[in-house]
Amino acid sequence: MYSGSTLKQLRTLDTWFGAHQKIDRLAHRYLQLLSDNQSFPTIRSILEFEGCNGPDAIKRKTPGQDEPWHYYDPYDDGDTQLLTILTAHHTKLVRALRAGDQTRAAFEAAWLAHAVVDGLTPAHHYPYEAELKRLRKGASLETRTTGKDKLVMPGDTVREKMRNNWQMWGDKGLLATHIAFEAGVALVVLPMRLKKLALPETWPSVVGRKPYVSFFVAQAKKIAAGKYYERFYTTAWTPRLARAVRRELIPDIVLTVAYVWHTAVVEAQKGARS
Repeated sequence: MYSGSTLKQLRTLDTWFGAHQKIDRLAHRYLQLLSDNQSFPTIRSILEFEGCNGPDAIKRKTPGQDEPWHYYDPYDDGDTQLLTILTAHHTKLVRALRAGDQTRAAFEAAWLAHAVVDGLTPAHHYPYEAELKRLRKGASLETRTTGKDKLVMPGDTVREKMRNNWQMWGDKGLLATHIAFEAGVALVVLPMRLKKLALPETWPSVVGRKPYVSFFVAQAKKIAAGKYYERFYTTAWTPRLARAVRRELIPDIVLTVAYVWHTAVVEAQKGARS
């Protein structure tokens, strides 16, 4: 999902126009509405770790090095890389809340939310990396160490290079489609208000040792079944698709972020009492 330019000079602009930041604000308000807990970091402190200080900025600052992996296949039970990232941030958030470390808690809350949002974004359910490796003749993420490596596709001949770059940037190209979808979602979510989301008045009832993981997986499958990205690929943005994103996709994502945060608060409180 779009988190802005990730440039320090445009930090204020990114805070207001980034989709990640907007979803965080909505989720934080929802969390405060359903959980009267003053120990959770403020939204202002959480947003300090988005945009230029968020996961997406790593792609610009150090391409190909320690980039968080936020793609997820909801139908592949063996795809656990993102779930591992979620668990790590959730565990550290619980630890920071128990310790009263607001700065660390804000960081973990921000990066946890970022991973949740990306994992639920329909464009991140597409096998992007597999297609990109095909265009780059099998070269993996670690080889993309410059902006040029990320944006310009290689080829043994001029014709092959042009073909690969068209498949990346041309009509319905791999990255062109990805960017167009996420930019559209960012525009849809920008004017949204919490009272218009029709969210439930109580938290979902989820069982399991890690209920936040179970809920995330269920929500990812629900969103994947909506085929938002496939519909966009076929028709581009239409009023009908924009309505579906506004009425279905965004509320599902906001609910999930808030619920995952809520489970961290509950777990931290249990540990403090024991």
